[in-house]
Amino acid sequence: MTISFAQAQQAIVAVGRWLDGKGWAPATSGNYSARLDDGSFAVTVSGRHKGRLTPDDVMRVDTQGAALDGKKPSAETALHLALYRAFPAVGAVLHSHSPDAVGLSRAVLGDDYALAGHEMLKALPGIATHDTAVTLPIVANSQDMAEIDAAISPRLLAPGAIPAYLIRSHGLYGWGRDMAEAERVIEAIEWMIAAERAERSFR
Repeated sequence: MTISFAQAQQAIVAVGRWLDGKGWAPATSGNYSARLDDGSFAVTVSGRHKGRLTPDDVMRVDTQGAALDGKKPSAETALHLALYRAFPAVGAVLHSHSPDAVGLSRAVLGDDYALAGHEMLKALPGIATHDTAVTLPIVANSQDMAEIDAAISPRLLAPGAIPAYLIRSHGLYGWGRDMAEAERVIEAIEWMIAAERAERSFR
């Protein structure tokens, strides 16, 4: 789904305030984007606090990540663009930094984490029952976005893959057909991670 730049600015400002309100966008962390109706992409400007975004903190880049308005895009724009290339139906990508998601990525030694039996699984696209399990991929962090993309892309294209992954010691990526679906993916996965942490505390 595509939208106009003005619509994307409004949606990104709103989602920044929402994520910051949940404590999932500390300091200037996180980055958000949307696919635009002219073939370009709206992304957050680098180094801006996501809870205090204004329309001026949202910029446009082309398909290669080059700025179209002289501003500096988020350093992770390349990861957003890789998802848009891989999934033409994707209209929005979000990146959150909750303590629970980052903590999970540091605590789990393997390269994935199973989420099973949660009612909240039904918030993910294509899932109609709690009686199932999905794999949340975890990829090593790097300052080289191409390295992250090369490591995660094959796993995102595998049968049964969900629209999300964790970067170890960094944060969660989630995406959807539009901003509302991307928000739902992020919120559902963040909730399931927090629920599993609470479950462990009762054992």
